[in-house]
Amino acid sequence: MLVGLQLQPYKGCQAAGPGGAPSSLAAMGRSAFALVLALALAVCVSPAERKCLLSGSWQSDTSSRMVVFTLEKDNRFSGFYLPGPAAGNSELLTSPLEGSQQDTGLAPQPTFSFTVNWRLRDSGAAQATVFLGQCYVDTNGEETLHALWLLREANDSPAEDWKATRIGTSVFTRIK
Repeated sequence: MLVGLQLQPYKGCQAAGPGGAPSSLAAMGRSAFALVLALALAVCVSPAERKCLLSGSWQSDTSSRMVVFTLEKDNRFSGFYLPGPAAGNSELLTSPLEGSQQDTGLAPQPTFSFTVNWRLRDSGAAQATVFLGQCYVDTNGEETLHALWLLREANDSPAEDWKATRIGTSVFTRIK
């Protein structure tokens, strides 16, 4: 609350230059007000109004990295995934990924999914991981991807099916 502030009814621009044109002082006042209003509106944009862009380079909380190429018009994307040291498997190579995300026009913080079909040094083994998550934008404009993943390894028999799937979570931050 401002103490001692008295509001006066608006009477239009009082200052005028030669020929009745507004003086530069009045014009500067209006320009300054417009600038302050524009800055206030820009700062007040909520995180939900900031759009999360999935394309670019990301690093997970386990030091894995992924690169997502430009999002196509149908919201599909491709890229590649580089496993980090926490994967604990030196057989994993940089592998292709393919996925899709919600339209950022409909959901500024979209959900997404993608699949990594792992390339392995030992070509006899097969593994795939699916990721399902959401892209978030915080109040500072920083984007993070929060994902749940399922890793499936091929097995020789249904009796070993119980150990074929692992589940986990990952948080990715943008690499700048």
